[in-house]
Amino acid sequence: MGFHSKPTTFVGNVKIKVEKLDRSIQFYKDILGFNILEQTTSTAKLTTDGKTSILSLEQPENVIPKQGRTTGLYHFAILLPTEIDLANIVIHLVNKGIRFGSSDHLVSEALYLHDPDGNEIEIYRDRAPFEWKWNNAEVAMAVDPLNFENLLKSSTPDRPWQGMPAETVMGHIHLHVSELPKTEEFYVKGLGMDVVNRFGSQALFLSYGKYHHHVGVNTWNGVGAKAPAKNSVGLQSFTLIFDNEEARKQAVTNLKQIGAEVVEENNHVITIDPSGNTIELAV
Repeated sequence: MGFHSKPTTFVGNVKIKVEKLDRSIQFYKDILGFNILEQTTSTAKLTTDGKTSILSLEQPENVIPKQGRTTGLYHFAILLPTEIDLANIVIHLVNKGIRFGSSDHLVSEALYLHDPDGNEIEIYRDRAPFEWKWNNAEVAMAVDPLNFENLLKSSTPDRPWQGMPAETVMGHIHLHVSELPKTEEFYVKGLGMDVVNRFGSQALFLSYGKYHHHVGVNTWNGVGAKAPAKNSVGLQSFTLIFDNEEARKQAVTNLKQIGAEVVEENNHVITIDPSGNTIELAV
């Protein structure tokens, strides 16, 4: 998975806010098959390989339910290693009585579901990059029906779903934003991403290293949408992993040049996009 390892910059971890930590842990462990790496009274770091956390949960003080029509999380996307894994989790979710949607994006096959707080989750598998179709700098993506009959031929009933495979990664994150021009400047000129797909006038898909997208942004909650309350369910932050300190410093310089907010404390670097989404820059 070269799109999710150095030297490519990639999304390493997504931190979400939840109303009831115990309820969320039960969902992410029992339904999706994560393991706990670390836990406190108000936080949990979840892992698939027992070494790194790709998803973190936090129960803020005085937490309030998810707010509609705001910026923030549209979905975070968990990338499974193989088609077999996606087929097996389909059967697992059906057996657990979990409702989910689905789509064929040409570059990938995806399932969509919500956690107990309404945070949206995508679970997907990528088609091989040589199957992706590029028109100059844009990759072809669509929202087609998923062919379950074909997918389920890959399932292995003798070896059913046993939880998230160790090689699972955070594939991408998709955000609600308040507008696109400043957002594009932030992610392209500031963070060094390439626009790889323009979905009409309402969404952009951005990536490093010719991936189909590490970050998606859209204005589907309305141009001018406000940021949610700090203590509401939703996105706390996400982490971009840079290849080395030099690459991170360059991003910080670029962000400052376009007037973006950057906070540097004890090797901890945080930036905030024009819509109030918080990003940790790590190496």
